[in-house]
Amino acid sequence: MESDEIDKAQSAQEEPDTIFDKIIRKEIPANIIYEDDQALAFRDVNPVAPTHFLVIPKERKGLTGLRRAVKSHTNILGHLLLIASQVAIQEKLDEGYRVIINDGKHGGQSVYHLHLHVIGGKQLSWPPGV
Repeated sequence: MESDEIDKAQSAQEEPDTIFDKIIRKEIPANIIYEDDQALAFRDVNPVAPTHFLVIPKERKGLTGLRRAVKSHTNILGHLLLIASQVAIQEKLDEGYRVIINDGKHGGQSVYHLHLHVIGGKQLSWPPGV
């Protein structure tokens, strides 16, 4: 993770309206690669790999980060993972990919709207971000 993103995460706070809400409402353009009634997938504007897209729920319902997940979020969490897999297949990430959820400032979360990063298209290093 670039230090710029770490800096953003250190000062980020939960907001009633995030950049992702604006993308969902089509107020901000995004390169959308998948959409259904519950989720949206779009290319990251600062990719860290040849393929890097985000998968987000269209409605937050209090799900600003993974630590906020409760039993009522079970269906949307499963749906987001399924969409990540389906779009990875669509993007031809046949050799593999990584799904990342940043949570909180130490996790590098800079937007408080749960989102999955899906990255691939090259050999990824291990361990990530240590």
